[in-house]
Amino acid sequence: MKRFGLLARIITAIILGVAIGSFSNDWFIRFFATFNGIFGNFLTFIIPLIILGFITPGIGEMGRGAGKLLSVTAALAYTSTIIAGIIAFFTAKSLYPTLLNGQSLQAFTDPTAGLSEAFFSIDMTPPMEVITALLLSFVIGIGIAAIRSNTLLNIAIDFRQIVELVIEKVIIPLLPFHIFGIFANMTHAGQVATILSVFAKVFIMIIVLHILYLVVQYAVAGSVSKQNPFMMLRKMAPAYFTALGTQSSAATIPITLKHTKNIKARENTADFTVPLLANIHLSGSTITLLSCSLAVLFLQGETITFGSILPFLLMLGVTMVAAPGVPGGAVMAAIGLLKEMLHFDPTMLSLMIALYLAQDSFGTACNVTGDGAITVITDSISDKFNITDTDKTKA
Repeated sequence: MKRFGLLARIITAIILGVAIGSFSNDWFIRFFATFNGIFGNFLTFIIPLIILGFITPGIGEMGRGAGKLLSVTAALAYTSTIIAGIIAFFTAKSLYPTLLNGQSLQAFTDPTAGLSEAFFSIDMTPPMEVITALLLSFVIGIGIAAIRSNTLLNIAIDFRQIVELVIEKVIIPLLPFHIFGIFANMTHAGQVATILSVFAKVFIMIIVLHILYLVVQYAVAGSVSKQNPFMMLRKMAPAYFTALGTQSSAATIPITLKHTKNIKARENTADFTVPLLANIHLSGSTITLLSCSLAVLFLQGETITFGSILPFLLMLGVTMVAAPGVPGGAVMAAIGLLKEMLHFDPTMLSLMIALYLAQDSFGTACNVTGDGAITVITDSISDKFNITDTDKTKA
């Protein structure tokens, strides 16, 4: 429910930013531009710490399971996530030239386009580069799993809790004010109509993609389990609508687990895979992140190629494993990649966060509903290759 409150605050911030920015004087806009500059610099500072805090324990905890079922489930979740991103890319690549035709954000690319400047700025140098933080996270996380160090893992988990507190107590509460300042500034500069139009079009495209990808997932699950995929989707509908309300994969686990067993997944398999998939299978979130980031790049006039997006997508699939249980966890875990690999500046990151949070509940619903399909596929594979209960216990 906290996420629902955040979404309400984000929407309120956008509405107030548009309304107040249309008549405010330059001094008021510059005040919030100053706040936005400081907040954006702090976000840049904290990105490496977010990466270390989330990815290191995420990999360390995942690597603990040595069972075959864990390997099969993780591989299917990662594959599903990457396929979802590829579908989102080619859909956006095909539709954006029509959907977003003639729309651009001059305020980002042209310093004279009208955005008000801050009164002053405060430099906040990050403790390390984003790529350094990513590499360090992988090395330490894999090392923790390899040597099975409880001490290091506990330290990493404690550090994650500290970073989560920073997000929950500082970034999330201040984020609506940051978004208010951005939309007020863009309204003042005459740029807001573009953003609102993009929000509406991208939102609809994302929801349609979520639904179509769920059909694809259940078509595969239905074929391997010899079930009607649409009947399977109907039985999983309670999990979808529960996730819409809770906006949390973890909170929806009991409902997802119950209805996954109703689509003929064996109880032992479902008991293991559903809680695991709630943390590592984020196909809906990936569709959203790819679609939103490509929309921002398109507005920038950037040339978008599959070769330039694929490395980002492959890294995103790994980073999603570490998506924390905080509001907007997936986008928070991804902001380092957005900054380093797609060269997003603080304002672009803020727009990404706003776009993402506007449909966060639908992405979560897609994630958890897809968990049922992945569980059925995993169950079919484990049955075919005789992965025993002993293997599952070890995992």
